[in-house]
Amino acid sequence: MPDPRALHIRSTTSKLTLADRWDHILARVGWRRNGHRVAPGLYQLGRPSHDSPVFVTANYTLSFDALRSALSGIDGYLLVLDTNGINVWCAAGKGSFGTDELVHRIEASRLRDTVRHRKLIVPQLGAPGVAAHLVKKRSGFKVEYGPVLAADLPEYLQTRKATPQMRQVHFPLGDRAVLIPVELRSVLVLVAIAVFGLRLVIADAPAISDATFLAAVLAGTVAFPILLPWLPTRDFSSKGFILGGVVALAFVAASLWNPTRPALWLQAVDALTLVLIASSITAFLALNFTGSTTFTSRSGVRREMFSYIPVMAWMAGVGVASGVALYFV
Repeated sequence: MPDPRALHIRSTTSKLTLADRWDHILARVGWRRNGHRVAPGLYQLGRPSHDSPVFVTANYTLSFDALRSALSGIDGYLLVLDTNGINVWCAAGKGSFGTDELVHRIEASRLRDTVRHRKLIVPQLGAPGVAAHLVKKRSGFKVEYGPVLAADLPEYLQTRKATPQMRQVHFPLGDRAVLIPVELRSVLVLVAIAVFGLRLVIADAPAISDATFLAAVLAGTVAFPILLPWLPTRDFSSKGFILGGVVALAFVAASLWNPTRPALWLQAVDALTLVLIASSITAFLALNFTGSTTFTSRSGVRREMFSYIPVMAWMAGVGVASGVALYFV
């Protein structure tokens, strides 16, 4: 007779294959963004017993693989929630990594029949979506918030206490840089469409317009993540305004020496147009980056959106209108 637990438990290992690593690369560049997921449910890692720990994670392949690879040599269970292929932190903010889904997955996986204890190790970044007291009340399982990084779990399991260092959220250069490809890929198509549209309206628009537009996009998607800690001000949007303005300075200098604009006032309007457009584009992309870092909160992002998006829209609108008007002067 087969073990009745095996009927509802999938098996996995801590070893990542070449196929897994290729999937990670595709996920990092944004290829089929909703296709990088594993089936939700209960997985066994190694040869767990009724007393082995239960780790909760998302069904995003990078989250699932980070957890299982960090638990090399450890026997346990992985309870995978259906987060629609979204990572733990983002899913917690959206509600899919949440109390209801966790309670449902406990029931659906028959976890009570699998382990004797009633403890779940939930990643710290999933805390915004999981109400521990409600999980306890509705399922009988106690939620134990583990460290920020899955890599710290082996040390955490020795004492079941997280050190202050394990509770800290870091966002170093490597973590910021790895996000650049997916951010860049998502906007390059829009850049191509916008430039093509500009050419349809103004067939003889100078190359400096295209170059400014591209530079502003690269500033918001490439330079901004790299320079984030060193840019002044606190809000992402205002950081973007500053970065976009700095990038536009080189094009402003070129515009001021533009021989086709002999009139000083035309040169000044040219320069203002470039600054308005570049700054608004970079600021918008910088605001978009708030969804990629745990340094922001939903309330803070909402405040930034209401405060800065109207400013971005007005700046971009005035810049485009003045630019179009100039080329018919």
